[in-house]
Amino acid sequence: MARVTVEDCIEKVPNRFELVLLAAQRARSLSRGEELTIDRDNDKNPVVALREIADETVPLAGLRDGIVRSLARAPEPEPVDEEVMDLIPTDQNIFGLQEVSAEEEHAHMAENMSQEEIEAMANEGRGRR
Repeated sequence: MARVTVEDCIEKVPNRFELVLLAAQRARSLSRGEELTIDRDNDKNPVVALREIADETVPLAGLRDGIVRSLARAPEPEPVDEEVMDLIPTDQNIFGLQEVSAEEEHAHMAENMSQEEIEAMANEGRGRR
């Protein structure tokens, strides 16, 4: 990194730690595809970020807000594509099983049980109350 660039930045951001955080945030933004505010001159993103800070072509308040958002505990939810939403079934639960009411479940159980088992369960229920 050019010493001249860092010395120019220290005039704008006196705290070197804050300068590193701001420059790193801007370099990540450039990597994600944000537009440059100065000519690249064959420099890599960290050097371009420092040059932008030195030339005051990027708002420092915006970089600070970006740092706070990136360090937040709960990340902002990403937008869901319509294609993904089309894949999620709306009439079934997440396991793809049909929902069954309690009455239907009891009727199904009764079909598979003998009369003695049903009477024994009924007697157990009466004794618990």
